[in-house]
Amino acid sequence: MALAAALGIAGGCTPIAQAPDAVGSPSISAAAELDLADWTTFATEPYQGKRDAVSFVDRDHGWYGTGAGDLFRTTDGGASWQKIASRPGTFVRSVAFLNRTTGFIGNIGTDYYPGVTDETPLYRTDDAGETWTRVDTGDATIKGVCAIDVVEAQRIHQGRLVPRTVIHAAGRVGGPAGILRSVDGGATWTMIDLSDQAGMITDIAFMDENVGFVFGSSNANVQLSEGIVLRTEDGGRTWSEVYRSGRPGEIIWKGHFPSFETGFGTVQSYDGSNAQQRVIRTRDAGATWEELNLVQDAAARQFGIGFIDERRGFVGTMKGGFATNDGGETWRSVPIAQAANKFQILRGEEEGRVYAIGTQLQALDFAYAR
Repeated sequence: MALAAALGIAGGCTPIAQAPDAVGSPSISAAAELDLADWTTFATEPYQGKRDAVSFVDRDHGWYGTGAGDLFRTTDGGASWQKIASRPGTFVRSVAFLNRTTGFIGNIGTDYYPGVTDETPLYRTDDAGETWTRVDTGDATIKGVCAIDVVEAQRIHQGRLVPRTVIHAAGRVGGPAGILRSVDGGATWTMIDLSDQAGMITDIAFMDENVGFVFGSSNANVQLSEGIVLRTEDGGRTWSEVYRSGRPGEIIWKGHFPSFETGFGTVQSYDGSNAQQRVIRTRDAGATWEELNLVQDAAARQFGIGFIDERRGFVGTMKGGFATNDGGETWRSVPIAQAANKFQILRGEEEGRVYAIGTQLQALDFAYAR
């Protein structure tokens, strides 16, 4: 079964973490109580299906992309949006901006979705998205990009701590599975082939330069696939499987770590006879994972997941959004639009904002406790 057809709408997998949402961000374990249902919907250009990628670097400056190859930008916090680039034949699957000018755009690649003719997996922009340059990855590259992860790291060099930006671009849905890795802010890249350990990679998250996770499936054929999570402790040189769902027709679609110890993932199921929707959780830095029930509804196929802290989080499904206040033990329906595929947590000193993108682009504000 082709996964694109099974989704029923334009599919997507997106970046899990960008610089504003990195694990090293200020702790909000004592965040003030907030109304998990108080979402604002932005006015955006109509689009058939769901949008997959959103990236804000501050409350004013943000971008989102579509499967039609369009990239939109706001400079006023989402009050208005400008289409700044359009590439028919490109499927903008993921967007990750490092600052107001420099960013990376991931393309799903050919031979999966109809109408996609662009074979370039990754682009770079240095003018806020208006022009894109093909990222030169050398002879070894990947078929397409589903997720881009950015970590601001430090390394000791001649007695000094030297900052460095570590970037991973991974894919893809439908396979094959591989990662592009840069440890110098995108100047140079290496390729990590994971085709022997995964059928698809649909998300990626690194805690630092060395410890990271990929989320995906055991087989490129969704009817045969089981959801898997792989973990590395050496910057991607070796990987170990730390979770497998054990049920056919499943993919770990998205993942998110609100802290180094605690992480979550969505178990996307294509088994119509199985109504139970699940999320997975780790509380030991990804060494082991447990399953938590989300909702008993076969139509609530899952997409994105994002947590403000270890207790408060959100999941997007084909039936809309769900929220938890107790770390995933219980969930309730909230007015998040259908098929929210990406949640980004933008953290400030005193307050923050959650972005969700799917059939709509929405935001929820939260404040820190004093």
